[in-house]
Amino acid sequence: MVVFLGWTLLSVRLLVCASQVSLSDQKNVTAESGQNVTLTCRAPNNIQTVEWRRADLGDEYVFLYRDGRKTLVRQHPSFKDRVDLKDKQMKDGDVSLILNNVTINDTGTYECRVVETGTFGLKLISIIYLHVVDPRGSVGLIVGVLVAAALVVAAVAGFVIYRKYKG
Repeated sequence: MVVFLGWTLLSVRLLVCASQVSLSDQKNVTAESGQNVTLTCRAPNNIQTVEWRRADLGDEYVFLYRDGRKTLVRQHPSFKDRVDLKDKQMKDGDVSLILNNVTINDTGTYECRVVETGTFGLKLISIIYLHVVDPRGSVGLIVGVLVAAALVVAAVAGFVIYRKYKG
């Protein structure tokens, strides 16, 4: 019974910690494909663990720093060799993440969580929605529309010339 009560209290504590960041605190960041992006997160000092996650990745994470070093076990393959902390010493609680060479597949909601020294459980610090756009996508659309318009003009001109010489 005591063990059950302990787990219940721990679950409630984690739920309260997770609810400390409201949706109104969510930040939105837009970047172009190929850019390097900094996802900002500032936590209290004395940080033992930093975890960056994206909900759609399941058990795999974007970045994990624990016990004084990066941990690569269970890191999602698409983030290998592309992410790092902006400040490896985490001065003044800066646990911002640099994501290099972003692609459209990096679009999503990122969560920054920390464990402070002497505490238990991850504390949600910030939520950031990253939207990556392909700048070539809009150029490709414009070129496509121009080519289609040129084909229509050429077809109409060909039809007019054909009718003129036929009649």
